[in-house]
Formats: sequence, C-alpha cells, structure tokens
Amino acid sequence: MKALKITLKTQQPILATSFQGDPNSDVSYSYIPGSMIRGALIGRYMRQYHLSELDLSNSEVKRLFFNDASTRYLNAYLLSQDGKRTLPVPRSWFKNKDDELNDQTRKITVYDFSLRKNEDNSPESPQPVGDCFWTTEDGRITLYKEKRRINVHNLRNRKKGKGTPDEGEIFRYEALDTGQRFQSVILYQEDKDRAIFEKLLGSDKLQAEEKEKPDLWLGGSQSAGYGHTKIIDIQTLANEVPTDWNEIATSSQKREGDNLIITLLSETILRDEKCGQVIADANLVKQEIEHILTRKLPCPIPVYASSTLIGGFNRKWGLPLPQVPALAAGSVFVFANVEISASEIQRLEEQGIGERRLDGFGRIAINWTVTWDKEVSFNVHLPAQQIPTKFYLKSEDSRSIAALMAERLLRQKLEQQVQKKVSPLTPKGDISNSQLSRLEIVAIEGLRVGSRLPVLRLLCNLPSNTRTKFKQTRISGDPLDEKIYEWLRKPTSWMSSPHNLRVDVAEVTKRLSQRLAIEYTLRLIIAIAKNAIKEKANEQ
Repeated sequence: MKALKITLKTQQPILATSFQGDPNSDVSYSYIPGSMIRGALIGRYMRQYHLSELDLSNSEVKRLFFNDASTRYLNAYLLSQDGKRTLPVPRSWFKNKDDELNDQTRKITVYDFSLRKNEDNSPESPQPVGDCFWTTEDGRITLYKEKRRINVHNLRNRKKGKGTPDEGEIFRYEALDTGQRFQSVILYQEDKDRAIFEKLLGSDKLQAEEKEKPDLWLGGSQSAGYGHTKIIDIQTLANEVPTDWNEIATSSQKREGDNLIITLLSETILRDEKCGQVIADANLVKQEIEHILTRKLPCPIPVYASSTLIGGFNRKWGLPLPQVPALAAGSVFVFANVEISASEIQRLEEQGIGERRLDGFGRIAINWTVTWDKEVSFNVHLPAQQIPTKFYLKSEDSRSIAALMAERLLRQKLEQQVQKKVSPLTPKGDISNSQLSRLEIVAIEGLRVGSRLPVLRLLCNLPSNTRTKFKQTRISGDPLDEKIYEWLRKPTSWMSSPHNLRVDVAEVTKRLSQRLAIEYTLRLIIAIAKNAIKEKANEQ
C-alpha cells in the first residue's frame, strides 16, 4: 500500500481518553489514535462537499473511510528529534530494577528476552522498560516519553454556570501536553486517492483558494480548551516505495529466518471464532497468523504480552463505543523454528491482524529484533538535550520590560522561600507580644530605608530584661537574638541553594544580589514575628 505521512503539532492539550485512572479522571492515551484522524478527515470531507451526512452506498466514501482493504489510518506516535516516527517499545525489553533513565543517567543497559538463549546474560532483578517509544538516532537506540498535562475541573450546571449540590464534583484531565509533534500515516490503495487526501489535509501543492487551513481539532472537551492541533508537514511516499512500505523501515529480505517473532505495533483486537467473543489471548495471534500463512504453527513460547481495554466515542451517535479487551502495543510472541520468507513477511505486515484495522489496530512487525543484530543486551539512551533558543531584544524599552519581568520572577522565588521557612521557625519562649511587635516595626523601618542597621541597633540596645527574654526564646534551638544576628550578617544563610537563585528572560539575567538578600531577610524576620504573635493569640 502507498503511504502518506502527516506530522501534527499540538497547540492545546489533547484528550484521547483511555480507560486508565480512577472514575473521577480522564487519562489520555500516549498517542493520537488513528480513529480520531479518520473522524477529523470525515468532517473535512463533509464540509468540502456540503454534506449533512455520508452516503455509505457511495463507492468513494466506502473506499476512503470504511474499507480496511483499501485504506488505513495509523496511530500518530511521537516524532523524534531527527523527524522519525517512533514506535512502541517491545514488552520483551527488560532492565535492572534500579536502573532509571534521567538527566543524570542518560544511558542504561536493556536486555531483549525474546532473543535470550540462556540465563547467563540477564539482569539480576529484571523489570520491563515500560510504556514509551523508541527509534534509532545516529546508530543508537533512543527512548522517548510523551509529556502530559494535568488540569483539575469541577462539574458545573450548564444553566446556572456554577456547581450545585448535585453537580459539583471535582475531576481531572490528564492530557497530552502542548508543543509536541506526532506523526500518523495514511495507507491507501488507489492512486487517485492521493489527490483527495492532499486536498483534505491542505497540501502546499494546492492553490490558496482550494487549500484547507492546517488546524485540526481532535479528541474530547474541544469547547473547554482541548484538541487544537496543526498539520505542519505532509509527505507522500508513493513514488519512493510503492510496494514495500513498512513501519519499521527495514526490508523484508533482511528479516528472513528460521524463527518467527511477532511484535505488535499497535493495540490488537482479536475475536475467538469458536465463541464469538473478543478476548485478549495469545493463542488467537497464532490462529490469525495461521489463517494468513495457510499453515500450522507451534504455540508461541515465550510470550511477552499485556492486555488493555479499548473504547472510543462515536460523534455521529453521540455515544461511547463498546469497551473491548485488546492485546497491548509492544506485545511480543516468539514462534521457534518457523521459517519465514520475505514475501510472507510483507503479506503479514501489510494485512495486519484482528479487527478495526481501518483505525490502525492490529499493526505488526515480523522479526523486528534482527534490526539490532541479534544482540541480547544493548544500550538505550535519552534524546540529546536541546539547546534553548536565544532571544535577542532590539530596543531599550524591550530590555527594560525584560529586566522588570526577571526581577519580579526572582522576587516570587524569594517570597516562596520565605513562606516555606516561616512555619518551622516559630519562636518558642516567654517573649511578649509587645517585644515581638517592636521587632516587627523596626524590621519594617529597615525595609523602608533599605538597611539592616535599624534591627542591629535594636538588638544592641535591648534592656537587660528584654535581652533575657530574647535569649530564652529559641528558634531552631538557638537564642532568637543570635539567630537574627546570624541572618543579618549572612543574609543568604537561611536560603536553600542561593547560588541557583537566578532568572533569565530573553537576554536579561537577574541574580540574587546583596540588596535583595537583606530585603528578604528583613521580610523573613517580619513574617516570623507576625506568626509568633498569631500563635500566641491562638493559644489563649
């Protein structure tokens, strides 16, 4: 089949609801399902032809949108930094339990259990790599993980515009975050369909008056600020690889062998022919492959698989689709001692297995593991860190505004540090409210003149009785007056990571200065005095 690649960039969070999380939350899939892209293109088709509903008896409509033998809409997976469509990590990949990929450890060793012939080369405490995506970049395997955004909402009455006793529950959306790029693939059989899809997608080859806008609305809660994506690239592959396109970009001739390893590239829905029920069973994969190859196979051993629930929403009906179990993407099934030819590999991958193949379900890869040279263990990496784009300000007014913004953000960080310190630093002792109030007033005076001298003079000239009260009052185990002396001599001593207190806005950088450190030390003293007075009032 011929292929048309579509690259999307999220402008708003995308809510492609899956069946994860608790009942009061909607959790998105880690990708954009092919069914959403098909639904969006159906909407564009109806708008272009001024249709109120589709005519299912029309041969073109059936071919484009309802026949999996002629058209497929594959899931939009994350796009790598090199512009490659990533694919789900095989569930036969395991790592040591304590190995974690993060900014400090950007490389770990992974073991492919589907290739393991003995137990010698295996992790001590194996753990699956997890649900993420991968591709090869510069000859090494790179893992990608989608970014998510969690928003909390409360249910409101549509007429009253606010929550009611019956409608006021709190719920949350965990959606795909903005600014991410995903790539889908539309597979089609007829050459004439290429022009139709390019018109629906708004290809740059079209005249301006014929061209569709790049905006595409996908997923749920579109009226609440979700679902806006943009088509940023359309790439036709029909002329490059018209007969042997495959998702893993490896020729089928290179994957011939005496073992048959099936890897699911998307969720797969399988129906048991005997009982007619949809079930997630590894034996049904064997039946599907036997049906296509028209020969018997042994039972798959080993199997690295997981199941999930698949649903959806039909906008035509205004109702959710029935929930059905499915085998999860990345599941791996090993059929030992089964010879497979290039033509059989091509036929299996092009046809796919299971139901709803039109929406991208049932995509498979054959002997994918040979692409990393049958190595049982190998290294995987995080993507290279992107150097942030530098912005240059052209006018003095812009620089002044940027400096003001940077200072306000830095002050916000300092204010947060003050708030964190106040509660644990409540003075404990017999110091009176009047003495605390005097300390507060003098610190406010120090803020007004921009100096710590008023507070230092107060502490130096305390009457003997008041000085005793300050000595007997403890804060973090130290006398109150000594603690205040320490803070005023070293204004950054109470701060956490003062060397990291800096803010960059465009080309303007604001760092913690001595003046700001003294100012927020005085603010800390004021806040502690106020908090102590309040605590004494609550105790009475």
